Amino acid sequence: MTNPGETTSTTLLQWPGVRQLPSARITLLTCPHFLPEDLCAELIGLIDKDRRPSTIADANGDDYFRTSETCDLDASEPAVRDLEARLFALNGIDPAHGEPVQGQRYEVGQEFKNHTDYFEPQGADFHKFCSVAGNRTWTFMIYLNDVEAGGATRFKVVGKTFQPEAGKLLCWDNHRIDGSLNAATLHHGMKVRKGVKYVITKWYRERPWG
Repeated sequence: MTNPGETTSTTLLQWPGVRQLPSARITLLTCPHFLPEDLCAELIGLIDKDRRPSTIADANGDDYFRTSETCDLDASEPAVRDLEARLFALNGIDPAHGEPVQGQRYEVGQEFKNHTDYFEPQGADFHKFCSVAGNRTWTFMIYLNDVEAGGATRFKVVGKTFQPEAGKLLCWDNHRIDGSLNAATLHHGMKVRKGVKYVITKWYRERPWG
């Protein structure tokens, strides 16, 4: 039986338009036009209102590793409630296992270099970030706008790159089938070359959040 903080590709594929990457190394699915344009625009407005410089969990000495801006979106905002309802209808994950919705903004030249979304058990801050809710299970990422040039998300290990398109969803399981953390989920938020990129990310945990 699936943990309440997880979902399955079988569940996700029931949603119209969802497609799974044919790979034995990663469980990764996409859905174009998952969010309507008006909701994307509302979420962009919320990101612009509260954005701040992005950080990473474990400092690695590279001040240019993640150069975007970010914010945690207020769960009481109607646009955020709408988004959360759509995600629950898609994945069926118990909302108690979800982190707050995070928004990111990338200007020209900004990026998030190759990383995984789960917390490394050997990381200096693993206990700080995972002692209560456990590690991240699934990632749901949605592009909120088209980008004039650049800004793709590249999964280097499986050789797949996704271009930003307004409303397009990417989601993946941060674990392998055997439950171990999956290094093949390594991905790079590539530099924006022209324009601005807006993204929404929703992470889920092994245990209820906070």
